[in-house]
Amino acid sequence: MSEVEKFGPNDYANFSGTPQEPARPVNWNLLTAVEAEVEWRDLDRWVKWLKNTFGLPPAIVPPLWHRHDELIWELSALHTHFLNCYDPDASPSAPIGWLRDFADARNRLRDWVSTCGTRLDRDRASRITTWPGETPPAQAPEIPIVDRDEDFEDFLDADLSARRDVEAAALELVGQPRPLRDPL
Repeated sequence: MSEVEKFGPNDYANFSGTPQEPARPVNWNLLTAVEAEVEWRDLDRWVKWLKNTFGLPPAIVPPLWHRHDELIWELSALHTHFLNCYDPDASPSAPIGWLRDFADARNRLRDWVSTCGTRLDRDRASRITTWPGETPPAQAPEIPIVDRDEDFEDFLDADLSARRDVEAAALELVGQPRPLRDPL
């Protein structure tokens, strides 16, 4: 069990792995598999803490937020902002700024959730607007949500596997052999 997994959903503030320096924005498109696993687990822990601490309904933070890019980017930005505002070296007034921005973010999250189609007990992929000349994507069916944590682990495994494949292909392009497994 990793350091992140040892704590309960209300223990985010006690997580000993929280960086001691101000956080930097996370660009999910550029993370390696190793970096992504750390960021995903930290963001997941923080989103659970946020939901429980502020009593957020699924209309703001649904269980399968991790399957919707628009929610990932919004929650990730809010998380980074939180870490910087509550950093020991931050301005004493920074937390009130975060709370003000959190109010704005809740409105955006509510809009994203109403648009993307995820709910407390069921989920479907976000619909993508097709522009003239584009081929419409296949519409994924709505699925029931049975076990949120299991779904997150399945999602994480698939995401990390895809990142490893990209990393291996990049290594082959530059003439280096594929690694047998992650260095960890």
